[in-house]
Amino acid sequence: MRLKPDYILDSIYDIDKNDLKNKGIKGIFFDLDSTVMKSKAGKFTKKTLEFLSDLEHDFKVAIISNNHSKSYIDKVRKISPVKVYGNARKPDVKVLKLACFELGLEVNEVVMVGDRPLTDILAGKKTGMKTILVDSISKNEENKIVRFVRFLERLTIKK
Repeated sequence: MRLKPDYILDSIYDIDKNDLKNKGIKGIFFDLDSTVMKSKAGKFTKKTLEFLSDLEHDFKVAIISNNHSKSYIDKVRKISPVKVYGNARKPDVKVLKLACFELGLEVNEVVMVGDRPLTDILAGKKTGMKTILVDSISKNEENKIVRFVRFLERLTIKK
């Protein structure tokens, strides 16, 4: 299977808000670990908190995580400026559709942003959303085996 994200960016910070608004996007859903925070860190950087808060001026924003640890997701919810959904089981689409419903969005008004083609991007595509593939927010700190697995997974991308 070959996936084609609508956008491939180096980082979440490269997202062009005006371009998305011009394309009718009203909501942005982010993956959690390795997309908006270092994997399993349980804390956002100041830059990311400011970025998410700024996006809320123009979009409805949510975090959709596959992490199934209730305590971890609860910890993130307490510090997050946006709504957080856990145990999403992406590429399953149920939680993405639930988030759309709860936020009053149509799926074609949402972009799904994540670092994993076979979970984040596939879930967004299956739901009917635009998709943005980004590199890991902590790519310079990841060990070689994680980087190699990411390389292999990105072979599924159709450019």
